[in-house]
Amino acid sequence: MIWIVSALTASILINILGVWYVSKILSKLLYTSDNLGDLYLTLRVYEEYVDELFQMDMFFGEPVIEGLIDRTKMVRQELEKFEEIYNLTTEIEYAEEENVVKTYEEEEK
Repeated sequence: MIWIVSALTASILINILGVWYVSKILSKLLYTSDNLGDLYLTLRVYEEYVDELFQMDMFFGEPVIEGLIDRTKMVRQELEKFEEIYNLTTEIEYAEEENVVKTYEEEEK
């Protein structure tokens, strides 16, 4: 009888520890997801700004800016590989941020 009580107590403690550990891991994953999403949106705004800069008469055809655009696109493509991770946070949040990006772009013009 004592053996059964000991096994049950150990099982309960292990389950509590497992639930605590999983909740900690999930909170870290959601934090990372949120930050990756913000990084992706910031990079998109930056990429569009550099594209607009490149289209200006003063900088049109400038090889340094063209290289910057190419490298920015490469970084964006790398971040798109993690799309599943940063889409874990709510889609509504990203829709709102997309509206902020569009509003920011309209103000720039």
